[in-house]
Amino acid sequence: MRRLACALAALVAVSAAGCGVSDQTPSLTVGSAPDPESALIAHIYTEALRFYGSPAHVETSPDPLSRLDSGEARVVPGFTGRVLHRFFPDSTARSATQVYREMVSSLPEGIAAGDYTTSAEDKPALAVTEATAEAWGGRDLTAATRNCDKLKVGEVSNGSDEFRAPGPDVIGTCKLSKAREYPDPATLFEAVQAGKINAAWTSTAAPNIPAELLMLSDRTSLIRAENLVPLYRRNELNESQVLALNEVAGVLDTAALADMRAQVEDGTEPGLVAGAFLAEHPLGD
Repeated sequence: MRRLACALAALVAVSAAGCGVSDQTPSLTVGSAPDPESALIAHIYTEALRFYGSPAHVETSPDPLSRLDSGEARVVPGFTGRVLHRFFPDSTARSATQVYREMVSSLPEGIAAGDYTTSAEDKPALAVTEATAEAWGGRDLTAATRNCDKLKVGEVSNGSDEFRAPGPDVIGTCKLSKAREYPDPATLFEAVQAGKINAAWTSTAAPNIPAELLMLSDRTSLIRAENLVPLYRRNELNESQVLALNEVAGVLDTAALADMRAQVEDGTEPGLVAGAFLAEHPLGD
């Protein structure tokens, strides 16, 4: 009799344990492209979801947006202009608000967009020396367009992760000549400082820009906006999970993104960098 009671007790314990496993909240898949910036941003959103109590993990693939569209991923971070170009390549929108609105309208039926981060962007930018900016009479892209005939632009050759959004062929009314290509950012920036070229295509959140160079601002949106935005499966996230994604917009800016990218470039794991940032800048404050 005692043996039967023990057996029944063991069976109940196993059944209870099985129920406990099935009741666990499934981990949300946050999609990332293979490059370091995408991995970093995916980990930021993963840590935000965990902060609000939702298990989440990062999965890397060559095309995270396709995985989001198919339902294999539940969340994928992106930049507004690149997403817009993916789904509406003929769009002429350039300002942050216009790009976001057209991006939202262009998304496939099963994908929704959260709040875009107005203070965090990573769009193409021209880096020049102080002397060049003075000679051109300004620190904005409009100064470059006024000196269009003097522009000698360089860029990193195709394939570099840091320059995935190449500079445009036209800035306002200025049609650029073909950019001279360099193998890596360091060589590119050295060429600017040596006077071999007078402007280098970089991006606003690129890490380790030499202090001797400055990025021209873009007050009139001559270049398409690229603001950070979370994309997710429509009607598949709860209110708390959407809130977690949207609150990233309140703590992240371009300078912080560039700093974190520099840490990743120096060898720190993206997940550790993202976790440390949100520990220092907690959500919901």
